[in-house]
Order: sequence, then structure tokens, then C-alpha cells
Amino acid sequence: MPAATESKPSSTSNPLIVDLGKKNRKQIKQLRKGRGKLFDKVNSTLAELKTASTISANAEPVVVIVREKKRKTRSRLLPRC
Repeated sequence: MPAATESKPSSTSNPLIVDLGKKNRKQIKQLRKGRGKLFDKVNSTLAELKTASTISANAEPVVVIVREKKRKTRSRLLPRC
């Protein structure tokens, strides 16, 4: 007869997802390096959520989603003949 195993409830929490929208390449590079306006925005968002008790004060997984804006292409100045 196989032995019964007990399953313990896991104490893992769901990851927090912060969507910052489309930003330019320079801002994304600064965020990766841990500086810049986007980094400040992520920190302020986390601080607001902690003070509102939406998330616990302990470290939780945070996923930051940022999409890169498409580069603007230069339009032709001279019309085609």
C-alpha cells in the first residue's frame, strides 16, 4: 500500500506587475542600470503600495513591463518626380 503524502500550502505570493507603457530607448537603458525617471517611478509606486498595505513590506517578486517606442523615421524632404 503506498504511503499518503501531505501537501503543505505554499507561502509564495503572486508577482507584482508594473506596466510603464512605451518609453524611449535611453529611458529603458537607465532603468536597467538602476537610475533615471523610470527607476524613480517604480520605486515610488512600490512605496505607495507598501504604505497602502496592498503588498507586504517583505520582498516580493516584481515584474516591470516597458515597451520600446519605435524610432521615428525621417520623411523625405523632396517629392518624387
